[in-house]
Amino acid sequence: MAEPDPSRGARRSYAALGAVWALLLLFPLAAPNNFVLNLGISWFISLALAGSLNLLMGYAGQISLSHAAFYGLGAYASGVLSAKFGVSPWLGLCAAIALTAAAAFLIGWPSLKLRGHYLAMATLGFNVIMSVMFVELRGLTGGPNGLVGVPSLSLFGWEIGADIRFYLFAWVVVGLMMLLILNLLHSRMGRALRALSTSELAAKANGIDVHAVKLGVFVLSAVMAGIAGFLYVHLNNFASPENFDFVASVMLLVVVALGGTGTYWGPFLGALLHVVLPEALRAFSDFEILVYGISLVLVLLFFPAGLSGAVARLGRLVGRGGGR
Repeated sequence: MAEPDPSRGARRSYAALGAVWALLLLFPLAAPNNFVLNLGISWFISLALAGSLNLLMGYAGQISLSHAAFYGLGAYASGVLSAKFGVSPWLGLCAAIALTAAAAFLIGWPSLKLRGHYLAMATLGFNVIMSVMFVELRGLTGGPNGLVGVPSLSLFGWEIGADIRFYLFAWVVVGLMMLLILNLLHSRMGRALRALSTSELAAKANGIDVHAVKLGVFVLSAVMAGIAGFLYVHLNNFASPENFDFVASVMLLVVVALGGTGTYWGPFLGALLHVVLPEALRAFSDFEILVYGISLVLVLLFFPAGLSGAVARLGRLVGRGGGR
């Protein structure tokens, strides 16, 4: 039997991503109003967060409870500079990237020497610290009332507001992020991440600098979350600290688990459920949290490999049926 060709699988992945992204480009034509269009933008932001966390947790096997803190750091870095000091949001984007990268490096250098729940507790501590700072630095962040007056993006004199222009901008930015993740997974770095998640001891035996790889993917994941924060704050022209607290970090873990941990397409489905399910449950506003929680438990109970695992299993069953 011939050995499977890895390059063939990579080509299929790139082709599938191109097809999905081409279909997403047509979504504004099908969206009946701006509300639905904004849901599409929210999905892009959720995908950036889930995809970056999945890279760290699903492929590198490192549990982080600080992802929402980096999300908030990116949002406040750009939002504060543009709203309080009149700095261009594009310079704010550079500041968001630099600040999240520096914070991730400083936190990750000592924390990633820990494993399992010790690592989770260390990253949780950083999230708690940042949550307190977002509230207590009232002069900059607006405190518990949130940061207001954040300007919309503009490019070459065109305002990129909460409409089709922002959708296309998010389409480009998040598309590049997902392409970067796919490139990474099909590179030597991707193979190192898989080896690391399987066995750190075996990875070291094969010459992999375990701590450097973990730190690199931790910083990259944080930077992607910071870029998602940049998109969020300039979409809504507002930032609230409750969107970046410990609960938000836990919810991101749930989103990754729902989609399918360690699968490339898992974040696509997890982010979709994260955006669509709360809107579908608005009719049950009095029981929204209860129904939402039960829905999540049922998905995880009956589809332990996540929604992507369920879709893959369904595809195999259909393929077997068609081959008879």
